[in-house]
Amino acid sequence: MIVLTTLVAAGPSAPAVAGPADPEPASLVTLSVPDKAAMERLVASGADLTERVRPQPDGSIQVDAVVTPSQLAELRPLGATLATGTPAPAQTKATAAQDRIVIERAVWFESRDGYFLSVEASSSAAQAATLSVTWKGRKGTTGQAPMVAYVDAGAYLGHQFSTPVPAESRPEWVTVTSAGGGTAQARPREWPDGARPDRAGPGYQRDFITQYMPPAQLNERIKALHRRYPKLTDIIALPNRTNGYRRHAQALIGTPPAAAVVITSAAYGSEGGNDLAVELVTPGAPGRALQVSVNGKLVTVSLATDAAGAPVSTAAQVAAAVNATPGTGVKATTYRTDAGAGVMAPAPLTQLSDFLSAPADVSRAPAQVLALRVGAHRDGSRTGVLAYAQEHAREWVTPLVTIEAAERLLRNHARDKDTRRLLERTDIFIVPTVNPDGANYSFYDFNSQRKNMTNHCPAQQSDPALRNAWGVDVNRNYAVGSLSDGYFGASANCQSGTFAGPAEHSEPESRNVIWLAQRYRNIRFAMNVHSYGGYFMWPPGAYKLDGRVTLPRPAPEQEAYFLRSARTIEEAIAAERGTVTWPQQTGPVTDVLYSAAGNSADELWYDFGVYGWDFEVGADLWNPGTRTWEGVGFQPPFSEGHAEAMEFAAGLISLIGIAADFREP
Repeated sequence: MIVLTTLVAAGPSAPAVAGPADPEPASLVTLSVPDKAAMERLVASGADLTERVRPQPDGSIQVDAVVTPSQLAELRPLGATLATGTPAPAQTKATAAQDRIVIERAVWFESRDGYFLSVEASSSAAQAATLSVTWKGRKGTTGQAPMVAYVDAGAYLGHQFSTPVPAESRPEWVTVTSAGGGTAQARPREWPDGARPDRAGPGYQRDFITQYMPPAQLNERIKALHRRYPKLTDIIALPNRTNGYRRHAQALIGTPPAAAVVITSAAYGSEGGNDLAVELVTPGAPGRALQVSVNGKLVTVSLATDAAGAPVSTAAQVAAAVNATPGTGVKATTYRTDAGAGVMAPAPLTQLSDFLSAPADVSRAPAQVLALRVGAHRDGSRTGVLAYAQEHAREWVTPLVTIEAAERLLRNHARDKDTRRLLERTDIFIVPTVNPDGANYSFYDFNSQRKNMTNHCPAQQSDPALRNAWGVDVNRNYAVGSLSDGYFGASANCQSGTFAGPAEHSEPESRNVIWLAQRYRNIRFAMNVHSYGGYFMWPPGAYKLDGRVTLPRPAPEQEAYFLRSARTIEEAIAAERGTVTWPQQTGPVTDVLYSAAGNSADELWYDFGVYGWDFEVGADLWNPGTRTWEGVGFQPPFSEGHAEAMEFAAGLISLIGIAADFREP
C-alpha cells in the first residue's frame, strides 16, 4: 500500500477543478511505500520524486513527490491510497538464532536545536533482524530508538535511524541490540569532524542576497560583477542556446474526447501563433460540404450538414480538412488517442494561446546561458572548480548559493587574505542557472516545473491541458550510466518527471555543462547545487536494476578523499547557523538516495576525472514542539531560502578551498 499525505499546493494559481484545456493542479505530497521494492516500482513509474527520502521504523519508506489527481489515480494499481494517517507499524519476526551485529558508524552532532545521534549497523540476519539502539550520555541521560532496515534493489545495506534522534546531552556510549540476541557497543564520534573553517576577519563582507531571482536577474547580477571586477572575472557565453521560454499557441475546440480537436500553431505563440483564431460555424443550409477558409489570422471551419441542415462533421474529418487547407498557419489533431468519431458542434471564435504568463519584458527567444569565470589567473594554470545550479527549474534557492559565493569571493578579494589566496590558486566557473527556460516557467506559470521547456511528446500527448508535464529532466540527459545504457532511475515517457529525453545530450542544457568540462580541462572539481533534503553526495549515482550493479566505485583512496572533503565542506555549512548534514545522507548517490540514471556528476567523474559532488540544500528543520524533522520544500519563505543560501555558499567556498590545496597524485 502507498499512503500519501499532502504537504502544500504546488501550483497556487491553478484552479481547484481543471477544465479540459487546463492542466490539473499539482500538489507536493508525502508518499509512503511499504518497502524498497515498492519504492523501485514508484521510481520506475516515472513519478516526479524529490530527493527527500525517509526510511521509517516499520520498514516503510516515505518520499516527497509532486503529483496531480490523475497521477495519483495511476498509482492505484500499485495499491495507492490517499490517507490522512500513516500505516500501523508492522511487526518483524525475530531471528531464531543469535545474530551478529556490527556497528558501522555511530556519531553525534550538536546543532542549533541541541544534540542528535545517528547510528548505522548491520546484522548477520540482514533485513529480517529487528534492531534498536540504547545510549547513555553525560549526567546519566539515556535514550532508546528503533532502527530501520535499509534495503535497496533487493540488497541489504544495513540498519539505521529513519532520522537522527534527539538526545538530552552528548551521547557517550551506544548499544545496538537485536531481537535475535545479538548486541554490540561503541563510543560515538562527533560528526562531521572535518577541518574547521577559517574565521572571517572583521572586514569580511557577506549577505548579498535579498530575494529569489529569475534568470534575467541572475544574468544581470553576474554581468554587474564582471563590470565591477574586470581584472578578476570573465563572462563565458555557453555555445548551446536553449529552446527559449516559448511554446506553440493552441486551442482545444469541442467536447473531448470524441468530439474535440486540438489546434496548434506552426509558429511559436510569441512569433505570431497567439494572433491566430479558429471558429466552427454552420452554413445555415442543408446538404453542405465541410469547408475551411482563411481570412487573415482567422481560420473558419464551416461544418458539413445533412438534409435537415444539422452538422454532421466528425472531429477526425474537421482535423483532416484543416490540415489539407493551405495557409492556415495551424495543424489539427483529434484529442489524445481518440479516433475523433464524435460530431462537432459549432464553436465561437477561439483565440489561440501559448498559455505563458510572464511579463512581456521576459524574453521568449532561445536563451544564452552564461558562466562567470572568477580568478586572478584565468589561463588554465590553476585548479578549476565548476559550480552549476538549477538543472531543475523549481529549485529557486540553488542559484542564490552560487551568486552569494561569487559576491563573497570578489568583494573580499582586496580585504581578506584567505579569499585572496583562493582566487590566486583556483579558476572558478559559476553557472547560476543551467535551465533558464524551465526556471522562467516555474516563476511565472507552474512553480513545480522540474524540467526544461522542450516538448518531445507526440500529438497524442500534446494538448494544452498536458503542458505542465512536457520537458526533459536535464539531470537525466547525460551520457554516462544513462537510461539508454540500461541504468535505472530515469524514464522514456515524455510526460514523466524524470524523462531522459529522446537521446543522451539531446538537450542544450546538458551539452553546455559538458562543453565546459571539455573546453576547460583544468576543471577538477564540480558542485551541482540542487534542493531540497539536506544531502551531500558523489558518484556512483546509478545502477542497473538487475543485481543492483552500480557504475564502478571510486578507488578506496578516492572514496576516502570524497568523504574527507565532504566533512570539511559540511563543517563550513554547519558554521553558518548550525545546520548539520546527516551522516546517512552523506555518501555516494546510490548508497544514500536512489539510482539516478544519466546524471551530470557521473559523466564529469567517469569521463573527465572531475570530483563531482551534489548539494541538496534545504535540510529538514527540527520542530521542538512536535519533536519531528520537517521538510522545507523547493521554494520556502525567503527567510529560510536566504538562510540556506548563506550556509551553502559557505560550503561552496569551502570546496574552493579544498581545490586550492589540491595537488595531482
